[in-house]
Amino acid sequence: MAAYGFYLLFFCSFTLGSSKPRHNWVGPIGHRNITVDINGYGDYKTVQAAVDSVSMNNRKNVLIHILEGVYKEKVVVPASKPYITFQGQGKETTVIEWHDRASDRGPDGEQLRTYRTASVIVYASYFSARNISFKNTTPAPLPGMHGWQAAAFRISGDKAYFSGCGFYGGQDTLCDDAGRHYFKECYIQGSIDFIFGNGRSMYKDCELHSIAKRFGSIAAQDRRTPDDKSGFAFVGCRVTGTGPLYVGRAMGQYSRIVYSNTYFDDVVAPGGWDDWDHASNKSKTVFFGVYNCSGPGAEAVRGVSWAQELNYDSAHKFLAKSFVNGRHWIAPADA
Repeated sequence: MAAYGFYLLFFCSFTLGSSKPRHNWVGPIGHRNITVDINGYGDYKTVQAAVDSVSMNNRKNVLIHILEGVYKEKVVVPASKPYITFQGQGKETTVIEWHDRASDRGPDGEQLRTYRTASVIVYASYFSARNISFKNTTPAPLPGMHGWQAAAFRISGDKAYFSGCGFYGGQDTLCDDAGRHYFKECYIQGSIDFIFGNGRSMYKDCELHSIAKRFGSIAAQDRRTPDDKSGFAFVGCRVTGTGPLYVGRAMGQYSRIVYSNTYFDDVVAPGGWDDWDHASNKSKTVFFGVYNCSGPGAEAVRGVSWAQELNYDSAHKFLAKSFVNGRHWIAPADA
C-alpha cells in the first residue's frame, strides 16, 4: 500500500433541493517526507527532533523514514500532531529504546508510575508505525517486585495502525491505553501484563512471546462499564515462550478479552485466566472468550467456567476489523 493511501475519508452531504451528494474532504491535505539517520545523513539525527519539526495542528500526512540504527531516546508525539507514520527498515534493525521504570523519578521529582515510563508515547490520532521496534530495556522483574513496570510503547490516540512492529519489555510492555487500534503481524514480548490498558484493539497474526521467569500474564484489559466498547481481540495469533502464565486478567470490572484462531504453546497456567483481585466478583461481569483455538495450551485457556467457549455467531464481531470501526480508516490490503 502506498504510504499516503492510508486515511482516505470523505464526508457526504446533500445540498438543499438536490439529490446529488457533495463530498467534503475530512482527512489530511498534502504530505511531507522526513528522514532520520542516527549517523547524520538525514534531515535529523533523532526521532524526537523529526516529530518536533511537524507543525502544531498538523493537517499533512507526515512520513518519517527512520533508517537502520538503535535510537536511544524517549519520544513523545503530542495530540496536536496527527497523521504521522514511523517507517523503519525492519523491526530487527530500526529500534527506539529507553529504560524508565515506574519507581524512577521524572524531571518534576515525582515517581513516573507506569504510564509515563513508555519509551515512546503517542497521544495523537491517526498514528501508524511499520517495520520498527520499540523497547524498554529495564529487566523483567520477578513476581512480587514493586516499581518495575516499564512500558516500551503507549498509544493513547485514536485510529492507530501498526504493521510488522516489535514491542520488547518485561512488565507492562505495551500500554494499549485508549482509542481504536489495529496491530498486524507484530511481535510483542514481556513477562507480566505485557499488553494492558483500556484500548479497543485488534491483534491480527501477532506473536505474543512470554519471558516470564516464574509466573506471568499476557493481557490485562481495563474496561470499567458494560457500555464501554473497549476490549482486546486476538485473531490468528501465536502464544509462545516461557510460563506458566495467564492469558488474560481482569484489570477492569468489565474486562473484555477474546482469543480466536490462536495457537497456544504449552505455557498456559491451569485455569488460564485471572480475576485480578479475587474480591470484586469480576467473574460475573467480565467477558473472556475463546473461539477455535489450538495447541497444547489451548485446553487450559478453557479452564474456568467464566471463560466462554464461543461459536462463530458469538465470535464474529471479534474477528473482523469492524471491531475497531476499521472500514473507514484501514485500507483493505492492510487488514
